Amino acid sequence: MSKSVINFKIDSAVKEEAQKLAVELGMPLSAIVNAQLRELIRTRTLSISAEPRMTPYLERIIEGVEQDRKTGKNVVRTNSIEEALAHIDSL
Repeated sequence: MSKSVINFKIDSAVKEEAQKLAVELGMPLSAIVNAQLRELIRTRTLSISAEPRMTPYLERIIEGVEQDRKTGKNVVRTNSIEEALAHIDSL
């Protein structure tokens, strides 16, 4: 596969934050940009949102917590912060 260079201007702070995230993910920023462009081509859609979205993984965790809350499983009721902290310390 041949490679091409794309030059475009972005906000310096955005670039720095994106590079930090890319390092955390263990991949170059160019790989992330390539993946996003491939997704754009594959789906022919561009998703932009100002609202944070939960991942399916987080949704499953929250569903489990809600089920525990409804059934009383893994739920401890206390009357004060001190009681709650004492319970945590006892674990």
